[in-house]
Parts: sequence; structure tokens; C-alpha cells
Amino acid sequence: MNERLTIVPLGPHIGAQISNLDLSRPLSDSQFEQLYHALLRHQVVFLRQQPVTPQQQRALAIRFGDLHIHPVYPHAQGVEEIIVLDTHKDNPPDNDNWHTDVTFIETPPAVALLTSKLLPDSGGDTLWSSGIAAFEALSTPFKSLLSGLQAEHDFTKSFPGFKYRKTEEEHTRWKQAVAKNPPVVHPVVRTHPVSGRKALFVNEGFTTRIIGISEKESTALLAFLFAHTTKPEFQVRWRWQQDDMAIWDNRITQHYANADYYPARRVMHRATVLGDKPFFAD
Repeated sequence: MNERLTIVPLGPHIGAQISNLDLSRPLSDSQFEQLYHALLRHQVVFLRQQPVTPQQQRALAIRFGDLHIHPVYPHAQGVEEIIVLDTHKDNPPDNDNWHTDVTFIETPPAVALLTSKLLPDSGGDTLWSSGIAAFEALSTPFKSLLSGLQAEHDFTKSFPGFKYRKTEEEHTRWKQAVAKNPPVVHPVVRTHPVSGRKALFVNEGFTTRIIGISEKESTALLAFLFAHTTKPEFQVRWRWQQDDMAIWDNRITQHYANADYYPARRVMHRATVLGDKPFFAD
């Protein structure tokens, strides 16, 4: 049996498409090792025609580590680790900005696995950007400046209270999530715990301010970093087909779910693998 994966890079900095792999079946150690190393190298990988169940998606995700249970989003029936992202005319998208998932906790996710379950006739692409490529493109003095800074990440920036008032139960769940997730501080530049490469680690979705500098300096610096990190040359764009799976390294990437399909419906399932506490090491 040939267990060699076919891996085709989609750009010089980020993204690869993988074939010769059936994710509905348990992976051998060799297959998982190839998948894992492709993810480390390419930061986000894509696989076509993977009609996995929530249970199968969870089983694959657990190979990468312990799973996160989201405090607000609904989950697949009987599988609380699989988030259901169901956007339609009565539930418009709330993630149509550049963000890194769940950076509002002390140990943000290491890896995420996203599958397409129902797609609009057109639109709904997702883009990923490499924090490594963005950091490496900066000048040496600017790298030195950023490497000593920390930034605050806040749950309520992407999940403001006014969005969660449809029912009293929903608002109560939101208030509980706020209480459990106070703002946290992470380095502006983080070191990847496996590869040792450095990446920018601020995102428009959750980063609110840079610690230790004035409000004007923080606003200006974050505006530059948000724009710089998401330049087209650091990106890959994926046009979804039914039952695709994307797997990305959440520690060193940002992504943007294009909301150009609204008010059509789009349903995605996501598993989120817990990571470690971000750190910077020279």
C-alpha cells in the first residue's frame, strides 16, 4: 500500500494541497507524520473530497492534541468539540475580518481543522496569511522594536454584547463567557515552539492595544501591523468545494472568511486544538 502523500505548494510562503489521503479512515503513523510536517512547512494545507463525520473530524483533530470547546458557538450534535459555523440571512457572519482563532485565552489554539458542509453557489472563499513571512519582511530595526513588546487580546472585541441578545439564554451564555475570559497579554512576536521560527502575533479580531506605550502609538503601530501582515504576497486563497478540509497552524497564521455570499447560507465544521502559552525567544 502506497502511503506517500502528494504535496503541492500553492505559493512561496504559505499553503499546499495534499492528495492521496482519506481522512475518513484512521491515519497510519507514517501518514500522520507526513501530514504534520507538511503543516509545519506550509502553515495551511488543503484536501479535497473528504466527507468526514463530526466524529471522524474529532478523531483526526485529537491526533494533534487536546481540543478546545468554544464558549459561544454551537456545536455538532453529540460532539461538543466540533463547532458549527452556520451563516445565513438570520445569522450573518461575524468573522469576516482578519483574525487568529481564540487568541483571547492564555494558550491559544495550535491547530484548527475546518470542513465545508454546505456552500453558497459562489463566493465564501477563505484567505490565510503567514505571520512568519510578514515578520521576515520587516527591517532589522523594526524587528528589534517589536520583539520586546506585548499586546492585549480581548474576547469582546470580536464578540461584543449587542450581538448576543436574541434570547436571554444566549445573553447569559455570553456574559458567562466574558467572565471566564478576561483580557490576556501575549508577545507581539512569538517563537514557534517546534520550528523556532518567529511570527507576528497580533490580529484585528482580538488584539486591542500594545502594552507600555501611549494610546496613539499603540493605535498607529497596530494599524500598520494589521495592514502589513495581510498583504497579498503573504497570503493564500482557497475556493471551497463540498467536503474540502483545511488544516492550519493557528500559532503563525491569520485568516479571513470572505462574506461576499451573504444572504446565502454557508455551513462549516471546525475542530480547534489547544496550544501552549505564546513566548518569544531570541
